[in-house]
Amino acid sequence: MNNVELRTYSFIDSLQLQMASYLATVSKGYFPVAGQACTIVEISPGIEINRLTDVALKATDVKPGIQIVERLFGLLEVHSDSQGYARQAGSAVMTALGMAEEDRMKPVVLTSQLIKNISDHHAQMINKVRYGNMVLRGDTLYVLEMQPAGYAYYAANEAEKASRINIVNVVGFGSFGRVYIAGDEAEVLVSKEIVESRLLAISGREAVGKKE
Repeated sequence: MNNVELRTYSFIDSLQLQMASYLATVSKGYFPVAGQACTIVEISPGIEINRLTDVALKATDVKPGIQIVERLFGLLEVHSDSQGYARQAGSAVMTALGMAEEDRMKPVVLTSQLIKNISDHHAQMINKVRYGNMVLRGDTLYVLEMQPAGYAYYAANEAEKASRINIVNVVGFGSFGRVYIAGDEAEVLVSKEIVESRLLAISGREAVGKKE
């Protein structure tokens, strides 16, 4: 698989309550539950994710939750009650690729946006297209956009760990990842600071060339 680009490699040690429920809402595979560990791999070209899914599932006892196969990008999420199994699945994928974690792309924050005291009609528009909790009038809304997209799931889970916020929507595949969280201003600000610092701390190679 020498022609495969590793975009995202992310291990989540413990899915939080909202994040696990969110993944179950958008998943077409086996649903994760809170407390499980998961590994997320995003590659290009997308078609190769089929082979990597086969590798991960035959390597150890994990369940596939999300598999996205687009022409350009492919994404796989597997989860397990055992952190060891989730890590082992990821290691098997890395071996099949002939790569290590350091070959992944470093996440780049493209947009970090706070909207305070959100209005009724704005909240209603967002709620029409969300898969998570609702944003309500008076909430502070935080919108985070990043590249590669696969890190959006890690970011949303870290946000929930950090403070009492609501996960409104997460888009973790495609050219760009997006996270929408909402709640009291003080709580949202805590999550914003922690999430962005943890994304910047992820090791990997710098993206080459212009942003997609």
